[in-house]
Amino acid sequence: MIEYDEFRAMNTTIQIAAEGEREALEPGFALVRRFVEEAEQRFSRFRDTSEISALNRAAGKWFSVSEAMFSLLEEAMEVHQRTSGLFDPTILSALKSVGYDRSMDEIRSFDSMPVHFNFATLSPGFDFVELDTARRAVWMPRDMQIDLGGIAKGWIAARASQVLAPFTEVGAVSAGGDMMLFGLPEGSETWQVSLEDPRDMHQVLAVLNVGPGALATSSVTKRRWTQQDQIRHHIIDPRIGVPSTSPWLSVTVYTEKATYAEAFAKALLIAGPQRAWNLAERVENLQFIAVQKDGRLFGNLEILEFHHVPESTY
Repeated sequence: MIEYDEFRAMNTTIQIAAEGEREALEPGFALVRRFVEEAEQRFSRFRDTSEISALNRAAGKWFSVSEAMFSLLEEAMEVHQRTSGLFDPTILSALKSVGYDRSMDEIRSFDSMPVHFNFATLSPGFDFVELDTARRAVWMPRDMQIDLGGIAKGWIAARASQVLAPFTEVGAVSAGGDMMLFGLPEGSETWQVSLEDPRDMHQVLAVLNVGPGALATSSVTKRRWTQQDQIRHHIIDPRIGVPSTSPWLSVTVYTEKATYAEAFAKALLIAGPQRAWNLAERVENLQFIAVQKDGRLFGNLEILEFHHVPESTY
């Protein structure tokens, strides 16, 4: 029997699923909750006391970081290079310039963001960040600001699933849609995961049948706000420093590593149909689905199985 736990952290919903008896699973759920809360303290750019905020204040000089932060930065650097820079954490100044300068919960409390829009100066890019493994230290150019929020959720989901694993052979952790699955539910050959319609969060476009691995979705419709009568979203195209104008509304990626799934979902969304295949081929067995503005699906559909697909998507 699958048991569930759910709580709020990182301005999103954290969901845990595990097979077993509730009483035996409760200690695992508690450890996952504690791990996620500690990770939020470390990676949230909205907390002045977080490690990422301290790192951003130290731009221009070497800064020693925790093992967890260094691990995430190494993974971010790898995927930055694999995506030819389409995934780039150095877009924080651009995010702030279009109004994402506070948590999404706070932004949603305004009818329109009371800030003046200015184009951000383009960052020199994550390639200019230096990582010293021996000292576990980081150097960033002066004035560079990084945001690890998205990839941190994938990293957290993966690590949290490791925390949960001693308590169950079958489980899943979702951090705002960045999901890590291990084992298979009893009597099932796959996990069934709903593909949400980005045009209407209450509708399902398809149910994906997938094995153990990682799923992540990037969307231009989830984290949106109005600024000076313009609709903004949080998917920044690092090549131009403003929200992406991709023809796609969302991209869902299924692959082995959660950080890859998160970063490639964002990179593929920015890249759009012209560059998507080239990007997807850079990770073995990476599978993706993009939702177009009319609800039709684009991607390597012959690999993924569908429980149900509306006729309009064919």
